Order: sequence, then structure tokens, then C-alpha cells
Amino acid sequence: MQQSTLVRLKEGFELNKPILVVGLPGVGLVGKLVAEHLVDELEAEKIMEVYSPHFPPQVLVNKDCTVRPVSNIIYYGKANGNDILFLVGDHQSTTSQGHYELCSLYLDIAEEFGVPRIYTLGGYPTGKLTSEETVLGVANNTKLIEEIKEYGIEFRESEPNGGIVGASGLLVAFSGMRGIDAACLMGMTPGYLMDPKSAQFLLKVLCKMLGIEVNTDSLKKKAEEMENILEKLKEKEEQQTLPEIKPTEEDLRYIG
Repeated sequence: MQQSTLVRLKEGFELNKPILVVGLPGVGLVGKLVAEHLVDELEAEKIMEVYSPHFPPQVLVNKDCTVRPVSNIIYYGKANGNDILFLVGDHQSTTSQGHYELCSLYLDIAEEFGVPRIYTLGGYPTGKLTSEETVLGVANNTKLIEEIKEYGIEFRESEPNGGIVGASGLLVAFSGMRGIDAACLMGMTPGYLMDPKSAQFLLKVLCKMLGIEVNTDSLKKKAEEMENILEKLKEKEEQQTLPEIKPTEEDLRYIG
């Protein structure tokens, strides 16, 4: 397998200007948590699988002890009368070439289905053991920025300062070259732990933008469990007078 492979699980159906929501693994798993939660709540249907030699050379073990290869998956769901596509998965590319190749493939799919807008989801690492109810955004055109500012998304001059590495950033930039509006929405997160609390904030904003309501109980439970872990870490930090944990420059640049 020299190139990434797209497996179509369902043929011959049409979508009406679907929004594409991208939640691949990244900082704090924020985007992945949000997208997968929506897939579950909307009972979205799996329509495509993507396999690539740019993914890690591993298989994942199922509950019944069978295995499956690492993949990214595209789901189709419907909410508030609108079609929505979700891109979720196990990993992003491990190579620079793969990031470009896979993003090109995802945009080919978006064009095929007539996607007018893409929202990529991720986390913005702060390096602090605190959560902020803030969603930071970037977009590929100023008109879109003015539109989605109304939902409380913050746009800060030249931030993220180190740029955005990975699919979340590349898809936003290259979609503009294909005439597709796109924005990256980032929840504030410590950056080194799974962060369902940040995902909650991001989910709330995204649902408002999409005009939908979903049950958030499962995500809330995960957030409470992680909050307990963070409290214990804070206590330990205070007892040992540890210095503030700061992400490396590379961590700050990788907004998944």
C-alpha cells in the first residue's frame, strides 16, 4: 500500500451542503472528544474508512481480542434538518508528507459532497492545571471571522503564536484555496492530559453554531472524573512546591 486508501462503505447517496466537522486526535484530545460525542448522540452512520501508511504501524485490539488496523473514519449524521459529516479517527499522520496527502484526500471528499464549510476542532495548550471557558479561533477569511465571533469565539492577533501543526491547521488553509469556508476552534487545555472539561466548553459553542442540542451527560461525567485527578495533581504540586509545568515550544505549536 503505497498511498492512503479510501474505503467507501455506502454508495449512491446525496447530501445537501453538509458541514464537515473534523475531530482528530490532538492536544488534550479536545477535538476528538467533541466530534466523537456528537457522532454518538446523533447516531451518525459510518460511510467511509481511510487507511494510510502514514499512520503508526500498529493494530488496535477489540474487546473480543480480534484486531483492526489504525484508521480514520467519516460519519454522516443529521441534526436540525441539516446534513453533517464527521471526520474522526485513531491517529493523525506521523509524517509531514502524510499530513499533506491526507488533507488533500479529505478536501477531495469535501468537494465531492459539496461541503460549503469546515470546522476543525482542537486544543490550545496553556501548560497550567486550570481550565478556561474560552474557545480560540482562526479562519481562512475575515468574513467568516466576523460571523462566528457572535458565538463568543475569541480571535487574538497572531495567535496561536507558533502556528498550528497538523490537520486542524492545514485543512483550514487549503480549504480556502478550494473556495470552502473553514475555521479552527480550539478549547483551552493544560495540554498534557485528556481534557473533557475543555471539550464541554467547545461542544457548547459548536452546538450553538450548528443550532442543535445534544445530551452532554457522558462528557460531563468524564469531566468530573478528570477534575478529581487535576485536584489531586494540584495538591501534590503545592505540597512539593513544584515549579509550574510549562509545555515545550513544540507542544505550543501542535494544536491538534
